[in-house]
Amino acid sequence: MTISTLEFIAIALLLVGMGFSAIRLFLGPTTPDRVVAADTLSVITTAGLAGMAAYFNNPIYLDIALVYGTLAFVGTVAIARAIEGNQK
Repeated sequence: MTISTLEFIAIALLLVGMGFSAIRLFLGPTTPDRVVAADTLSVITTAGLAGMAAYFNNPIYLDIALVYGTLAFVGTVAIARAIEGNQK
């Protein structure tokens, strides 16, 4: 299988987004910045899994992306509630 130009561009944009999010995750001045960066990384990972499902023509990756996205969302909400509770 060869990668087309559009697929290469999509992969490159995902990697650039992951790089910027990782920088914000490690260097973020506040905890909410880091939480948003971690959530962004999980969304990018979910998009990458969906792209893998399309590229490999295997729907199991969509199931994995669905479970991963749901768990990441629940984790982000839990962390946001914990941060909100600490600021009162």
